[in-house]
Amino acid sequence: MKRTSWFNVTSLTLGFAFLYLPMIILVIYSFNESRLVTVWAGFSTKWYGELFRDQEFLDAAWVTLKVAVFSSTLATVLGTLAAYVLVRAGRFHGRTLFSGMIYAPLVMPEVITGLSLLLLFIGIGLDRGVFTIVLAHTTFSMCYVSVVVSSRLATFDRALEEAALDLGCSAFDAFRLVTLPIIAPAVISGWLLAFTLSLDDLVIASFTTGPSATTLPIKIFSAVRLGVSPQINALSTLLIAIVTIGVVTASIITKRAAVAQARDEQAAARTA
Repeated sequence: MKRTSWFNVTSLTLGFAFLYLPMIILVIYSFNESRLVTVWAGFSTKWYGELFRDQEFLDAAWVTLKVAVFSSTLATVLGTLAAYVLVRAGRFHGRTLFSGMIYAPLVMPEVITGLSLLLLFIGIGLDRGVFTIVLAHTTFSMCYVSVVVSSRLATFDRALEEAALDLGCSAFDAFRLVTLPIIAPAVISGWLLAFTLSLDDLVIASFTTGPSATTLPIKIFSAVRLGVSPQINALSTLLIAIVTIGVVTASIITKRAAVAQARDEQAAARTA
């Protein structure tokens, strides 16, 4: 058994400090009494109250939430179907092209994706707004869902599906009653990942948005250009809390599903 060295501990500490210390400082200064974000003047929650009274931020938050929910749901459905085809369909004509189109947004620069979608929407005469942002976010987040779900399908025991088919289930019923409940943790994780990516996106949304739809990252970026205000710190703290809750929820769901699957496998082994 390897002993923990001081070098490993120091490297790990410095790495975590580099990643999380700025966010901790941001959260602390969101409770600052002073309007100056770098001068501590006492504990206060007044900037959260100011934030919830700012109608522009509330409207941007509502638009961002709608876009995130709709785009992540649509991306989860399409990404799950794409993953199922890639894993279960075997070799078919055009598979290389299909997989390349699915995974292309993973390596494509966001500027190129946003610009190409902007030209597409202009070319077909589609007014930019919430709908175009949803389409854009679905386009780039669907590939992340596909990667997560396909990794789970690759290790799925197909004997369970075959048993359901032998017992009289149709292919759709076998997928709905057997496959989908087992891969549900991966599907939920994919939805949460797509939701987080949509909340965080700035570049693609700035290309595909219109005057009637301003997302929260765009609003924050516009406000920060005039100087960082305590309201921005409060808003960023709330976003960190939302993302943290999502990550913890996904971890709990995945852990419980793994425990339940191990319990079922043990029960099946004892029965056999």
